[in-house]
Amino acid sequence: MAELMKVTVGDCLKKQALNLKDQEAMVYSKLGIRYTYKEFYELTTKVAKGLMAMGIEKGDHIAVWATNVPEWLLLQFGSARAGAVLVTVNTNYQRSELDYLLKQSDAKALFFIEEFRSTSYREMVDSVKKRPDEFPLLKHFVLLGSNSTSYETFQEILEAGNTISDEALQERESSLHYDDVINMQYTSGTTGFPKGVMLTHYNIVNNARQIADSMNLTNADRLCIPVPFFHCFGCVLGTLAAVSVGATMVPIVQFDPQEVLETVENEKCTGLHGVPTMFIAELNLPNFDSYDLSTLRTGIMAGSPCPIEVMKNVIGKMGMSEITIAYGQTESSPVITQTRTDDPIERRVETVGKKHAQVEAKIIDPVTSKEVKAGEQGELCTRGYHVMKGYYKMPEATKDAIDPEGWLHTGDLATVDEEGYYRITGRLKDMIIRGGENVYPREVEEFLYSHPSILDVQVIGVPDKKFGEKVAACIQLKEGHTLSDNELKDFCKGKIAHFKIPEYYMFLQQYPMTASGKVQKFKLREQAIEALSVTHE
Repeated sequence: MAELMKVTVGDCLKKQALNLKDQEAMVYSKLGIRYTYKEFYELTTKVAKGLMAMGIEKGDHIAVWATNVPEWLLLQFGSARAGAVLVTVNTNYQRSELDYLLKQSDAKALFFIEEFRSTSYREMVDSVKKRPDEFPLLKHFVLLGSNSTSYETFQEILEAGNTISDEALQERESSLHYDDVINMQYTSGTTGFPKGVMLTHYNIVNNARQIADSMNLTNADRLCIPVPFFHCFGCVLGTLAAVSVGATMVPIVQFDPQEVLETVENEKCTGLHGVPTMFIAELNLPNFDSYDLSTLRTGIMAGSPCPIEVMKNVIGKMGMSEITIAYGQTESSPVITQTRTDDPIERRVETVGKKHAQVEAKIIDPVTSKEVKAGEQGELCTRGYHVMKGYYKMPEATKDAIDPEGWLHTGDLATVDEEGYYRITGRLKDMIIRGGENVYPREVEEFLYSHPSILDVQVIGVPDKKFGEKVAACIQLKEGHTLSDNELKDFCKGKIAHFKIPEYYMFLQQYPMTASGKVQKFKLREQAIEALSVTHE
C-alpha cells in the first residue's frame, strides 16, 4: 500500500460488504455466531440507526465497557458509520476510574456488560446513575447481552433504529470526513491520570491496512483475536486490520489459552494475535500437543518485549512461520514499526522491524534532542499520518508529547541499525542507574530468559542508599523447577557485567498486569520494595 487512503471506517467495511458479501466476516466459534460481510454490514446499519434514534449526533462520545462480546464489534463499526466517537473503557477499571473516564470523556452513552471476572459492572453503573448531577451529559445506559427493566438494552436500541430511514443514515455518513476523530482510547495511566488519545478514521484505517500488509493478511485468512478490543491491539491490529483486507475475524470473548487453541483448530485459523504472556500460557498447556494448529501461518506478537525463546517456540511448535512483531503506542494509532513475514528469524526476535511506509522515525539524544548515529541509543520519535490529534481536553499534555515540528516523543529508548531495523531497549523512565552505570532491564531479561528453568522474568530497579538503585529480578519458574538466588548469581557471573547482575531475586506465581496484558513494572517495584524491605534510607 503506497498511497494513504482518505476513507472512513464505514467506507472500509462497505467496500468488503460489496466485494465479499458471502464471505464470513465475524465468527464466534464458542457462541455459534457467524455473519457474512453482507450480514455484518446490515447489522452495523441497524446499530448506526439505533444510535441516531437515541439522539447521538455526529461527534458525540459513546463509551463501551465490555469484554470482546459480539456487540462490541458491532458498536465499533456501527458507531463509526453514525459518526459517534467510540470511547473504549478498560475492562479492569474500578469505580473511581470509571467515574473519571465518564466525566473526562464527556460520554453521552455507556454500553456495558453485567460483570467481568468477580467485578459487578452493574453495581458501579448503578452508582453513576444515582449521581446525574456529576455526569450532566450522560443520558443513556445500555446493557449488553441481557434483559433489563432498569436499563436500555442493545436489542431495544436496534429496534429503535427502525424509525430512522436509509436516507437519514446515508445523509449522516456522507457528512463524515476521514480526518474526524472516531476513536478515543485512554492510556493506561501508569503515571498520573489516564489521557484520552484522539484517533481519526485516517489514523486507524491506514495503520490497520499497513499492519495487514506487513503480515501478508488477505481475504483468504481467518484471524483469531484473543487480545482485548478496548486496546488498539484488539480494535486496530485485530478487527480493523482484518476488515481492511476482507479477512474473517474470529474473536475470543475473554482470553483463555485452551479456548484459543480449540478455536484455532475448529475454525482453521491462519492468524493469531497475542502478547507474550498469552503465547507463554498457550505453549505451556499440558495438552498443547493434542491441538491441530497446522493452519496457522501469521499473526502478531506485541504489547511488550517478546522474549527470544518464546518467539522460537511460537514459530517452531505453533507453526507460525510468518509471525510478525509490531511496536508502537496508542498515540501512534498504534503501530510505528513492524517486522515482515519474510524477515529472518534473527530479525524477528532481536528487533521490532522497520518503520511502516508513510511513517517517519528518528532517534534523538534525550538530553540534547540531536539525532544520534546508527547503532546509538536514544529516544524514538515519530511523525506522519498515524500521529494522534492529541489528548482530549489536555493541551499541555499534548504539547509535551508532540513537539512544534509534529514529532511524537514516545518515551521509549531504541537503536536503529544501518539497514533500518529498530530495537527497543527500554523505557526512558524504566532505565536503572546503579552507581552511575546505566542498566537497561530488557538486556538483563533477555539474558535470564536463556536459563532453562525460567518461564518469565521482569527486571526492575529498587532504591539503594549507596548505589542509588540496585537491580532486582522478578521471576516465574517453569512448573516443577526450583532455583536459588545463588544459583542465578552464578549463572550470570562472567556472562554479563557485574553491575547488571541482579542483587535481589523474587519468585512469583504471577505478575500484576494491565487488562491488555502488559506487566505493570511500577507495581512490581512496589511489591519488591515491600518484600525486600528496601528503603531510601
